[in-house]
Amino acid sequence: MDVDLAALQTLLDKEAIREVALRYARGIDRHDDELLLSAYHPDASDDHGSFIGSSAAFVEYANRVHARNWVCHQHYITNQVIDLHGDTAHCESYFLAVLKRPDGVCDMVGGRYVDRIDRRDGHWAVAERICMVEWNAEAAPGAAAFDASIFIAGSWDRSDPSYTRPLRVERPPRDLSLAP
Repeated sequence: MDVDLAALQTLLDKEAIREVALRYARGIDRHDDELLLSAYHPDASDDHGSFIGSSAAFVEYANRVHARNWVCHQHYITNQVIDLHGDTAHCESYFLAVLKRPDGVCDMVGGRYVDRIDRRDGHWAVAERICMVEWNAEAAPGAAAFDASIFIAGSWDRSDPSYTRPLRVERPPRDLSLAP
């Protein structure tokens, strides 16, 4: 069987570009400056509506604003279209963000990241980004079907379990569905 090397390289490049979006989402949710910055080239520009500027300034802004307004948040990357031309890609990534306020109300935001992502020295990263918000809503806290406090809580630093290598479950076994 002959391998189409050009098609294989296209697949590898597109996967590396998808990883850029995932590094961004994980970096912003964990307040991991190094990881978040790795999604951008050092000279990148970001237009995030209330913030327009360099990638380094955006990281500082995002951490400050997220910590001031919300107690936790998650950014999800969904549909992606990648238009690849050599060492430049134009990428449109749909996103959903859910951000929980201290009073329990959740802010929900849907939109798209429209990016120019360049490969420099073999490294794909955002060179230019426009964040487009297309809808937002509030979700009031309600009676949940379960007690979220029984789960391990995340943290905005490297003490978060997602950084633990190797990962180990250390809490004792339990099955609360058997409780009276």
